[in-house]
Amino acid sequence: MARRGENIYKRKDGRWEGRYQAGYREDGKPKYRSVYGKNYQAVKEKLASIKVCNSVTYEKSGSLTVKELFEEFLTGTKLRVKESTYANYRMKAEKHILPAFGGMRFAQLSVKMIHEFIQSKLDSGLSAKYVSDIVVVFKSMAKYVSAVHHFQNPIINAVLPKSSKKEMHLFSEEQQKTLCRYLMKNRNATSLCVLLSLYTGLRIGEVCALRWSDIDFEKSILTVSRTVQRIQSGENGHATRLMIGTPKSHSSQRSIPIPEFLMAMLRQMKSSPENYILSGTDRATDPRTMQYRFKAILKRAGLPYLNYHSLRHMFATSCIRVGFDMKTLSELLGHNAVETTLNRYVHSSMERKAECMNLLKLAA
Repeated sequence: MARRGENIYKRKDGRWEGRYQAGYREDGKPKYRSVYGKNYQAVKEKLASIKVCNSVTYEKSGSLTVKELFEEFLTGTKLRVKESTYANYRMKAEKHILPAFGGMRFAQLSVKMIHEFIQSKLDSGLSAKYVSDIVVVFKSMAKYVSAVHHFQNPIINAVLPKSSKKEMHLFSEEQQKTLCRYLMKNRNATSLCVLLSLYTGLRIGEVCALRWSDIDFEKSILTVSRTVQRIQSGENGHATRLMIGTPKSHSSQRSIPIPEFLMAMLRQMKSSPENYILSGTDRATDPRTMQYRFKAILKRAGLPYLNYHSLRHMFATSCIRVGFDMKTLSELLGHNAVETTLNRYVHSSMERKAECMNLLKLAA
């Protein structure tokens, strides 16, 4: 006989039915399922078995909030990733995810909620790529919770926003010559470092972290082993600090032969081995400072504004134009795969396309 508080009852067809909570619907309301048996005791035993299996799921994980689980996830993440990656995850969580979902129970999440969250972020002006990065962090947390707490992942099927590849604007060959003429005429540490990025493909953080000891003056080789970046410094708030760490990936730690004209400049400006090339002291320059300096250089040279990272793209495109093989270029840029180099850094100008098309001859 059914008892008060139990969701077990006898059906009209003579069978007994028991209902139990099996997660939440897309609107956040409880979702129920049923088990059946020939008598009350059979159904009760089935429900007890399900309760034992799901005790961790519904009594522990189900009562934890997204904020609590994110803290657990980030604590573990901190042990296995670079400090800059951890800071990036925490920033995205605190700035975007937790304000929207922090107070909710994990089990209340739904794909519909994530899709609405994505749309709100897109409507606020964030790029599809950045919103995708935010959601990837969220999904990583949900995957962790599912694996550790054996809790059903409610957002596993959330779809990331489609991001369209933006056309990269680069300087023409003539504009690059104008920039080089200005840099050679106005020689200083900043000009030297801009030329290094233009002719070796160094990232802005890598050039800011370059010391004189990283230059082998006998072999004319530059070694990339560090990068400078600004990261969030605390668990909360907006404070940041400058961090010197290892490059983006293992393949980013690389050796690059230096063109002779750059070696001549390096020899003329050579300083103490422990000094940074850009700052001239034992303290690294903030990449934001280098970006501001580059912007000022372009203005004085009469050139339109481009992001500093465009120098790396121009280096890759120039290398292809003069005949570099793709494997060599990929290693110089510090990529794990040739496909990355092709898809992200090789650009073809309309002039180059016209040159290629004019190679075609009329079949006689």
